[in-house]
Amino acid sequence: MNDNPEITNKEKDKAGRVAFKDLLKPISGRILLARILAVTSALLSVGPYIVLVQLSGILLEAWQRSTSPDPEKVRNALMLLIWLFLTRLFLYVLALAVTHFADMHLRRILQDQIAERIARAPLSWFTKTNSGLVRKAIQDDTADVHTVVAHAPVDNTVAIISPIALLAYAFYLNWLLGFIAIATIPFYFGAMAYMMRDMGEKTAEMDTRLGYVSATMVEFITGIAVVKAFGRTGKAHERYRCATEEFHRFYLAWCGPLLRMSALAYSAISTSVLLLTNLGLGALAVYYGYARATDVIPTAIIALMIPQSIEVLANMTWSIQMAGAAALRIQNILNIPQISQSSDLQGVDRDTTVPEEVVFDHVSFSYGDNLAVDDVSLTLKPGSVTALIGPSGGGKSTLATLLARFSDPDSGAISIGGTDIRQWPDTQLYRYVSFVLQDPQILRLSIRDNVRLGCPQADDEAIWQALQDAQIADEIAALPRGLDTVYGVDTYLSGGQCQRLSIARALLIDAPILILDEATAFTDPESEALIQTALTRLIKARKGGRTVLAIAHRPASVQGVDQVAILEQGRLSAVGTPDEVNEHPLYAALWEGTNA
Repeated sequence: MNDNPEITNKEKDKAGRVAFKDLLKPISGRILLARILAVTSALLSVGPYIVLVQLSGILLEAWQRSTSPDPEKVRNALMLLIWLFLTRLFLYVLALAVTHFADMHLRRILQDQIAERIARAPLSWFTKTNSGLVRKAIQDDTADVHTVVAHAPVDNTVAIISPIALLAYAFYLNWLLGFIAIATIPFYFGAMAYMMRDMGEKTAEMDTRLGYVSATMVEFITGIAVVKAFGRTGKAHERYRCATEEFHRFYLAWCGPLLRMSALAYSAISTSVLLLTNLGLGALAVYYGYARATDVIPTAIIALMIPQSIEVLANMTWSIQMAGAAALRIQNILNIPQISQSSDLQGVDRDTTVPEEVVFDHVSFSYGDNLAVDDVSLTLKPGSVTALIGPSGGGKSTLATLLARFSDPDSGAISIGGTDIRQWPDTQLYRYVSFVLQDPQILRLSIRDNVRLGCPQADDEAIWQALQDAQIADEIAALPRGLDTVYGVDTYLSGGQCQRLSIARALLIDAPILILDEATAFTDPESEALIQTALTRLIKARKGGRTVLAIAHRPASVQGVDQVAILEQGRLSAVGTPDEVNEHPLYAALWEGTNA
């Protein structure tokens, strides 16, 4: 079930640690500063125990002499105790502040980098990547790193330095009491060593299984309507159910024995066991003259502090394992292939009022081993309408998305006005090329922001005009909040309404090149009529003219075009005017299918 079967869980655990170390590089200086502050704070933790021993000596001496303790000595000891406590606390809080600001800085860097990588990823990457894994990397994984960045550098440092310093002082007071303070610790570490066997591998496997559960859950929720229609026999539901059951069996088999061993381990360092051991054996040491009574209480308190440090380290070890897995997923996102941007940008000063010639020059493209577009050469004359006709799976939509630069060709080139589109800045290209896709994407934003997505400076007057031309203005005006209505929160739109909203978006951009991908494929007759009216307006309304590439299964849906290109199994089998391709077998068959 691993994301990559060739990577074992042990290798994945190691790769996660390396990935996490790489992620921390931008904030390594801040982490070092926090560790220095934490070390200083931890060393100061010994101070109160030294003062406590001195104070005990003052009180014991006064008791032995049957006099009152020296008020000045007591006051000085208490003032020193308070000063040490406050200084230690200040340094600890300051160290945490440094790491928390570092965490916020790192999270912002990672989220910006992830957003940038995803924005520049080719469309082919999205087709083979589950959206649940992407969501987990963006939302969950950046949060999983928080504990290890914001807390671990400080808490781990304090948890290591403090007990070492305290035990060193305990041995300084009395070597026997020092050994008594750690008498039960070997039992704990023995049990924990047994529990931690293969912990890295198991954590990596758990992370992989959780990722699969998340992915199948997203798939299940996305297809809930189909699942409801087919009940438990739905394939998506079956995958989700199997994923959760497999995770449950794995987790139970792994954690069941660990819980029993954990109970034994923690009983060895429980408060009652530590007090009984240290006070009981300490009293015997005092009785036989091996220790002073004033040293027993401080060493017993030191012994009680050790389990807290051990617990912090144990929890942080688990968090580090999880953060390593999260860092590996983040790194995988940051390493996704990018659509390259030429250093020789030539489209910056293009005149977007006049359409230019579009040329596909021996273009080929594959999805993995599947060849989708095979050596296609096609020219779209300025201001012309070209219909791309062919059966489903023939490569029509893929060819269109290459013009929109959702992906780059494996070979060949696409040029606009003689300039390879790879030499156009993205912002300029998408002002020059707009598209109305088969499945319009409406974002969880206001209607206003959805329409002006490609033209953020547009005012309400221009937006209403675009909605009017797209045949949807009346329906938007009827909404209680009008343009301020948030899609997915205040209302939902039908497929036909979403399509007309995307046409309004394209109208507002007013780009000289337009891609229409089966814009009426899944609409009812009434919606299709409205969409056709809106598309006619979109194609013909532009003053400077518009070059259009319209994709269709049915020749009847793209009548009146200047050029027809027939695409079969990724290859261009015919190009010409409607009259010239009228006798082509596939074109004739598609007409017959329309009239049947």
